[in-house]
Amino acid sequence: MTNRHFAGGVSAFTLALAAASLLGVSNAGATEGYFQTGYGTIQKAQSGAGVANPEDAMSLSVNPAGLTSVGRQFEAAFTLFSPSREYTANSLGMPAAGTKTSTQDLFLMPNMAWSSPIDANSAWGVAVFGNGGMNTNYQYNVFSGGQTGVNLEQMFITAGYAHKFGDVSLGIAPVVAIQKFKATGFGAFSSYSSSPTNFTNNGDDYAYGAGFRAGLQWNVTKQFRVGLSGQTPIWSTKFDKYAGLYADGGSFDIPANVTVGVAYDVTPDLTVMLDYRHIFYSGVPAIANTSSTLGSPTNKLGSSTGPGFGWKDVDVIAIAAAYKATKDLTLRAGYSHNTNPIGSSDVFFNIVAPGIVTDHISGGFTYSWAKNFDIDFAAAYVPRNSITGANPNPAMMGGTGDITLAMSQWEASLGVRYRY
Repeated sequence: MTNRHFAGGVSAFTLALAAASLLGVSNAGATEGYFQTGYGTIQKAQSGAGVANPEDAMSLSVNPAGLTSVGRQFEAAFTLFSPSREYTANSLGMPAAGTKTSTQDLFLMPNMAWSSPIDANSAWGVAVFGNGGMNTNYQYNVFSGGQTGVNLEQMFITAGYAHKFGDVSLGIAPVVAIQKFKATGFGAFSSYSSSPTNFTNNGDDYAYGAGFRAGLQWNVTKQFRVGLSGQTPIWSTKFDKYAGLYADGGSFDIPANVTVGVAYDVTPDLTVMLDYRHIFYSGVPAIANTSSTLGSPTNKLGSSTGPGFGWKDVDVIAIAAAYKATKDLTLRAGYSHNTNPIGSSDVFFNIVAPGIVTDHISGGFTYSWAKNFDIDFAAAYVPRNSITGANPNPAMMGGTGDITLAMSQWEASLGVRYRY
């Protein structure tokens, strides 16, 4: 058995193991809404920037065209993530008054990827990674229904192919997704649901979907590169156990997104990057429908026009730099800013999904431990952000008053990479 065959077998086995384990870990991450700022350790160290600067196999998750640039390698990483989520209410009825903090604030997330050239102009790769950030667990009677919260976990499995035509590489990657969801503590609203028995406290439910990502990388000069990547919606089956909660009978597709960016080698040792990303949350009714219709007899929860979370599309700007300090050490830093998807009129329903953070500050390094073995590290701090809105329906909620959502996050990632 050659080393190549052995390596391929090990990576295939490990990727399968990752796929089996990812949904056993509650997924959350430093977030743009509920999308992560990056899926690999290098991406995380650069606050998600790098669509035009592929360096590792996990580049497949952002721009499959980059596969022609990264060679044959296998990588695996874990991220330790800690979000702080809370709300403060001074209402007399729902939600429960005072400052309440969500528990379960530490998560462990794996990701793995493999890439390999096919010939001088083409390459392929596979990756397994998770997504999330829509998780709360309040040990309080928030909505008069006992312990309250939601948990959304998403696992992606993708295989990509890229081909180089001179200075331009094109890539495509079909994506398969598995989603797991659970909601508890919404019983007080069952009379406003189109299907009260498929509404809350029904345990875990699964949805399955597919879409694809395509990308382009153009080496304009030896120093300047342009990258473009877009992902279709991940069209998914419905969460049948929660058909009376999510709009359109439990439908919960994963939003489309598009990213464009540039990378410039200021010197042979210093590369700077700038990315722009747009996430189309407005294309998913369960996420985008306003929550202000909660309680309306003509817009019941679970109907096609039923209440959602009221999220708007998100725009993201990320800047980053990678500096090769020594032959074996590359230092990385990044900053990103995204718009807040939640408006003040939708704070009530978003107590369980407060994806309101807007700034990400990150740093990290890559260290070549041995000739073909790299260690990647990243850390990110997400400052506290808050938003305040009025109780949307005093008659139904039992009182007036303001509600303030607040969230902050930090995370650390450690990965290893073997280059064949």
